[in-house]
Amino acid sequence: MTAPRPAAPVPASETDRPPAPRAGKTVWKRAAVFNVAQSALVFLVTIVAGPLTLFMKRETVRDVANWWCRANLKLLRLIVGIDLEVRGLENIPKGGALVAVKHQSALETFGLMPQLPDPTFVLKRELTWLPFFGWFLIRMKMIAIDRKAGSEALTQILKQAEPAAREGRQIVIYPEGTRRAVGEPARYKLGVSFLYERLGLPCAPVAINAGVFWPKGTLRRRQGRAVIEFLEPIPPGLDRDTFQKILKERIENASATLIDEALHGPTPVGPPRP
Repeated sequence: MTAPRPAAPVPASETDRPPAPRAGKTVWKRAAVFNVAQSALVFLVTIVAGPLTLFMKRETVRDVANWWCRANLKLLRLIVGIDLEVRGLENIPKGGALVAVKHQSALETFGLMPQLPDPTFVLKRELTWLPFFGWFLIRMKMIAIDRKAGSEALTQILKQAEPAAREGRQIVIYPEGTRRAVGEPARYKLGVSFLYERLGLPCAPVAINAGVFWPKGTLRRRQGRAVIEFLEPIPPGLDRDTFQKILKERIENASATLIDEALHGPTPVGPPRP
């Protein structure tokens, strides 16, 4: 097995970086153009590279997926005017770990994957049924579950997560199981604490404010700089209830701070031009 490459080091200047500018104006025409460009990119990558995944090593498929994520972020910046800042990369545990992420939009998925050495995402199995695109997910050994299976879904997660943990991969899970709009009450499910207890891995909480810029349930987008922040890892060995309490407090408090920064921070800079 090829050893995963380490995540890119954090530039020294990032620790002294000032707060991100306040969110700018809301746009929908630019967002519509981005959606068209993104769909074209998905079509290109899946049709051209999809069949080739059957002959690629998993590491090569991951490289293609990372390129696709970075391309999406570049299109988002150039067309819509949404930039992404990633903080706290030094908090990513070495080797196997849980990565528990606040989920507000697709933006954090694009932003997270290239930052992690060898991630596997917990996702709904229906995504693996998609022609070509689903092949990427299968070849990257993503953890696909039936969300309607109830308690059986936990068994499905564990069965796939155990070998990933042994391989030193980062298991990315959304503790709430779905996207939540900014301001919507948090509802953390048992899956993340179940994996934490059974796998004995450290857990890196991840806070975001992406929902300010990519709101749930609307085409409209808001210009500015979104932030993804890796927080201090929670060491293994805590009981489920204590872990769940610490995880929720860290993610929700940090996300609230980032959202406040986006809504009430410095005046936004002008969006980059294509």
